[in-house]
Amino acid sequence: MPTMRMILTTAALLALGLAGGEVAVLLGLPMPWMLGSLAICAGLVLLVKPRVLEGYAFPMRFRSGFVALIGVMIGTQVTPELLRLAGELPWTVGGLILFVFLAHMGNMAVFQRLGGYDRATAFYAGTPGGLMESILLGEGAGADTRILTAQQFLRIIVTITVLPLALSLWMGEPVGSAAGLALASGDAAPADALGIATIAVAAFAGMLGAKMLRLPAAQLTGPMLIAAAATLSGVIDLHLPVWMIAAAQMVIGVSLGLRFQGLSMALLRRSAWLSVISVSYMLALGAGFAAVLTAITGLEWLHLLISFAPGGVAEMSVIALSLAANPALVSLHHILRILLTVVELTLLAKVLGLKRAA
Repeated sequence: MPTMRMILTTAALLALGLAGGEVAVLLGLPMPWMLGSLAICAGLVLLVKPRVLEGYAFPMRFRSGFVALIGVMIGTQVTPELLRLAGELPWTVGGLILFVFLAHMGNMAVFQRLGGYDRATAFYAGTPGGLMESILLGEGAGADTRILTAQQFLRIIVTITVLPLALSLWMGEPVGSAAGLALASGDAAPADALGIATIAVAAFAGMLGAKMLRLPAAQLTGPMLIAAAATLSGVIDLHLPVWMIAAAQMVIGVSLGLRFQGLSMALLRRSAWLSVISVSYMLALGAGFAAVLTAITGLEWLHLLISFAPGGVAEMSVIALSLAANPALVSLHHILRILLTVVELTLLAKVLGLKRAA
């Protein structure tokens, strides 16, 4: 697609996402900017199927820039209190290792027995993290990439849809209002041009540095580390204005909604109900681990539940931000979940004899 056409198409999709977010706000939905933009863009590609989107792919570098802003926001939540939790991490990381294995095996059973998937497809579709790694390794092992891709993306989408709704019902009010952030510490965000420029530089420098160091989820971890260092030192105030966080949520929502492009309704229906079962199982499993670890460590159950939820790193970090649920702790566990999943699936693939296809 020509560059100018891609820019105009992206701008139109963002405008549509903005409208979806506004409607979600009016309806009082949780995480309105992310879920509203996701829903309206998913409806566009599934129901309308405009010809202008043929050959179009949402620019992921553009998305990464907004994910980097979320990383900066998370970094500003790092406080000396978080560092004092280091003694509890061996317990939570140990629980995460067991969670990854049990979630993967349970999902594999769901996809094989209820979905009728072959072993390779069920194995790689059932991983509780590592979306791109699972797709690439699964393709090499002969898995059905259409099913694998659909299940992995639906894992994230169902999680970030179900969890805020469930938490809203439990808490009695929509979570993630006011652009997905309660800003419990007060909205001290800089609104002037210099403050915005400083945030942008920190996000770009962090993302670039993390990529050079080959850190996992570089677009999130790099900016997070830079913002954390700035916050702890007190040198620079990098708190984001609410409108910038809303924009980041909207961009993430639009890009996720467009993932439905090219999926047949038959495949989507089949994958969706299996995903609901799979995600429900993982959320229940995570809730159980959170309850046990709360009793052992004294950490808040809600924080641990979000830490164990099987969504994407950026998306779960946004949910943590919206609840002021120690987003730095949540992001750390989700990055570890991805690393542990990649290690686990690589080792288990050898044990189960899932060798690379010729």
